[in-house]
Amino acid sequence: VQLQASGGGLVQSGGSLRLSCAASGNIFSINTMGWYRQAPGKQRELVANINSYGTTDYADAVQGRFTISRDNAKNTVYLQMNSLKPEDTAVYYCNAHAPATTTDYWGQGTLVTVSS
Repeated sequence: VQLQASGGGLVQSGGSLRLSCAASGNIFSINTMGWYRQAPGKQRELVANINSYGTTDYADAVQGRFTISRDNAKNTVYLQMNSLKPEDTAVYYCNAHAPATTTDYWGQGTLVTVSS
């Protein structure tokens, strides 16, 4: 499975960005897709994920501001980020999980910078 992420950039506090992640390859092995982020000096953390049934899970820090969605026809997951804060600044990584092999796949990371 290959994951191609896009959509990062520089935005002012309060602004919005949308990240996209397109999956290719053995996509039928994938169940959950999601986004993680890693800020400088911090561990990678879950931002949000969505399974093949559309069930979502969000980190408390982004609940109500971020929305994850999935287009199964395009094998793409999106992360709509609104009301961005400087503390959202991080490299965002797309993730896909294959439960049968307990394998996690990762995209290349896209930088989101929120200026105050």
